[in-house]
Amino acid sequence: MTTISSISELLTLSGSQFRVYDVGRKIDKITKDAFNKIELNQLPYPYPIQSHACLALVFWQKESIQPFLWFIKLPLDERGLLNQGARNHYIAIIIEALGNNITDTPSEKQEELLKNNPYHFTPAQYKLAALNSIINTELKRKMSEHYPLFTQYISGNLGWDNWKNIGVQGINDFAAQINESSNANKLAQSIPFLPEPVLNPLCITLENQKLPLVLIQSILNQLKQPNITENSQHNLLRSLASSSKHPLVVEYLTSKLEKDTAISTENIILYAGRLWDILEDTNTLLKLLEALAKKDDLALFLEIFKDLVAIPSIRPKIFEVMRAPQRSEALSLAIGHIFQTTNKG
Repeated sequence: MTTISSISELLTLSGSQFRVYDVGRKIDKITKDAFNKIELNQLPYPYPIQSHACLALVFWQKESIQPFLWFIKLPLDERGLLNQGARNHYIAIIIEALGNNITDTPSEKQEELLKNNPYHFTPAQYKLAALNSIINTELKRKMSEHYPLFTQYISGNLGWDNWKNIGVQGINDFAAQINESSNANKLAQSIPFLPEPVLNPLCITLENQKLPLVLIQSILNQLKQPNITENSQHNLLRSLASSSKHPLVVEYLTSKLEKDTAISTENIILYAGRLWDILEDTNTLLKLLEALAKKDDLALFLEIFKDLVAIPSIRPKIFEVMRAPQRSEALSLAIGHIFQTTNKG
């Protein structure tokens, strides 16, 4: 009997085609090559959350219409590498439950074994809706029945107050199709008119998409409006999560850190949790940590610091900031508290 040493190998031997997504912070596709290196501990996991990798595996047979979807939560070590023992245990559970036929429709007992394993988890409902739309888009499957109605709504044809029949899945479908047809242009024109019950879930699902320039410009213009509510501002910022390396977004986010001396705790958490790409710049990271240190909340500082230092692309920048001679006394004290806490632990 062949020994299966990785999830990639398990899927390949089953004759499946598959895709891998991180669903811990937002929804990010992980290439097969990167996933293979992650499984071999040649790469740290790129999007850790609370010392875990939260994965969605989508796999299917060529002749199959309906793909299978597994959610797996695996622990990481202090270097961000996959815990091999946990991964191997997960594989053993799958093989025990399904044997070699992982793409056969599982029986009720097998389904129970799959869902009751210690590595299974269920993402938040909004992520499930977004992932469903992303999978349907990438596999060129039909969008939900709610998509045409939302397309009409976003065109302004139904009136901006007539949103109560809009389905959440339609909003997610539209976001997943943002680069199709004239969707980005339609949305860019409608952003100023959208009521919060539509704007907020739309922004939350847009966080998973690299946005076209016309839409980035519209969102940034809306963020600069004087009458924008704090809730809408937060969600509009969130919509830029997968576009945070765009020069216009970088310029806006860094200037906000420089000028907004009273940046909210919620937005600091947003920067760390979803807009972390801009923190690969040491000066920007320093400004964020300075703003965080001014909150005078050592427990919060420790929590966000631990979250950021676990992200492989941010980790070396954190150590640069810790040695920065220009850091304030408040930041120095907060960093000192981290060492004290670590030594006590």
